[in-house]
Amino acid sequence: MLKDLPQGVKVSITRSITKAFEDYMSEIKWNESQYSSNAFIDQWKTYIRNNASWFKKIDEAMKESPEFHQELAVKINETIQKVVTEPPTEEQVAQLERLTKEQGNINVDYSCKAEARFWIRKFVN
Repeated sequence: MLKDLPQGVKVSITRSITKAFEDYMSEIKWNESQYSSNAFIDQWKTYIRNNASWFKKIDEAMKESPEFHQELAVKINETIQKVVTEPPTEEQVAQLERLTKEQGNINVDYSCKAEARFWIRKFVN
């Protein structure tokens, strides 16, 4: 079902998952011990209902289909896996090294590009 959607809708679904996941992780300050898949899914549902144009393009029968939900669950897991395994850029690493030194050599743990972006924003803002 998911594979039969127009390419633009599939891209929008992936972007909405990424955006909602990064927003959720920012809310919990990337503290993995506080992660709750149920809380993330609730946040993602709210996000797609209020902000995602693709959600309105899918008919109600598809939204209610167990097969669609199974495929969507796979897509969510794949997208989250991609986010958390994408390494930080060399520029991000250098920027975080500089920022943590400026803050008195604070130790900051980050393992992916999105988490590095979170810490950079936190130090800059």
